[in-house]
Amino acid sequence: MAVSSQHVVLFPYMSKGHTIPLLQFARLLFRHRRKEPTISVSVTVTVFTTPKNQPFVSDFLSDTPDIKVISLPFPENISGIPPGVESTDKLPSMSLYVPFTRATKLLQPFFEESLKNLPEVSFMVSDGFLWWTAESAAKFKIPRLVFYGINSYASSVSISVLKNKLFTEPEIESDSEPVTLPEFPWIQVRKCDFTHVVTDSEQSDPAHELMMDQIMSNTTSHGFIVNSFYELESAFVDYNNSGDRPKWWCVGPLCLVDPPKPEQAKQAWIHWLDREREEGRPVLYVAFGTQAEISNEQLKELALGLEDSKVHFLWVTRKDVGEIIGEVFKDRISKNGMIVKDWVDQWEILAHESVKGFLSHCGWNSTQESICVGVPILAWPMMAEQPLNAKMVVEEIKVGVRVETEDGSVQGFVTREELSRKIKELMEGETGKIARRNVKEYSKMAKAALVQGVGSSWKNLDLLIEKLCKSRESKGAN
Repeated sequence: MAVSSQHVVLFPYMSKGHTIPLLQFARLLFRHRRKEPTISVSVTVTVFTTPKNQPFVSDFLSDTPDIKVISLPFPENISGIPPGVESTDKLPSMSLYVPFTRATKLLQPFFEESLKNLPEVSFMVSDGFLWWTAESAAKFKIPRLVFYGINSYASSVSISVLKNKLFTEPEIESDSEPVTLPEFPWIQVRKCDFTHVVTDSEQSDPAHELMMDQIMSNTTSHGFIVNSFYELESAFVDYNNSGDRPKWWCVGPLCLVDPPKPEQAKQAWIHWLDREREEGRPVLYVAFGTQAEISNEQLKELALGLEDSKVHFLWVTRKDVGEIIGEVFKDRISKNGMIVKDWVDQWEILAHESVKGFLSHCGWNSTQESICVGVPILAWPMMAEQPLNAKMVVEEIKVGVRVETEDGSVQGFVTREELSRKIKELMEGETGKIARRNVKEYSKMAKAALVQGVGSSWKNLDLLIEKLCKSRESKGAN
């Protein structure tokens, strides 16, 4: 049998939430083997990154050393960006997202020089934030697919809002007034569920101009890679794939591609979770990712809410909680919980038998991990498309409970009473029981989606590789 090796280039955006799923996709591609009657197809992968990000990328892919990693020099002396910062989690504030992202275009000549020296590329997957890679792909006649790290629900709801100009009507005065989506009449959205670049289409500030550049670069793409699975959001996948738009390919959940962790000494928090399990106490895991910006006042209120709920919790935070709320109070709430300031393996925590709930910002990676291990979510969105993810979790697939702010806005203040009440509802209430039952079913579907040869995501990847590689071969023959 003849062997055909296809070469794929991946270029993730310099943010852990965007980089990790594309590295997981690299693993999936590398392990993918497809046999046809006369040929066996395998895939080689090259990942592009920058010097400060390369150690993380190489370490993450250490189980697949045949995946090549190329580092391009990140630009220096960018106004407002501290020296040596090459990823968003190192930025002093996410208000610097626009100049940081604009600066990545200075990587373009180095990227194109590297492409000249690579074996022929079958197709490229680059982050949608790196809009300029569309120009490079066109220059080298490489089919490009786009990755944004969002699900089909959030994207189709946003497309509906933009297409119908829902928030341009003068009678819609309140940011929290619900508006029905024409394409999805069972869904109501509010202006505050979206960033201003989606709802204020007439503006021309730097953030809006960047988004328009990114959207325009998508028009020449061959489709979108989606870290999700068809069974989770079929109506929204079908909507995105209607008409003549580039196709959305569900190939996830990519977190299920990660290999089993090698045996190693247990961290203190895993020992603590073991004891909670042995004593039959359910634990709420509390974490908000690397980029959520929570005020000290809100952090204190969260601590009070956790204490009032009497629920046992494991709280992972980058801030020094003791310094903010006082060591005496920290000692008091630690009777029911553990506060961790170190980096943790989130999957290991969520998969622990004692963890029965996840208080989360609803970043899509975290949300999907929770679904995959069958843990219901207490949704507290804070930025970007997180409010839409929270709507999906609570209203669409019903695997969680929503935390509400005092004024109804996404950035509003959440009281200790609201937190305590919703924590108890998730962990002990009837809504929590329904969410727990539903999330177990979706967990089974998630695992089935990536079963070799038969899962929906596996079949999608088969079709994607076949389509793009045949397209490339036919062009080469002409």
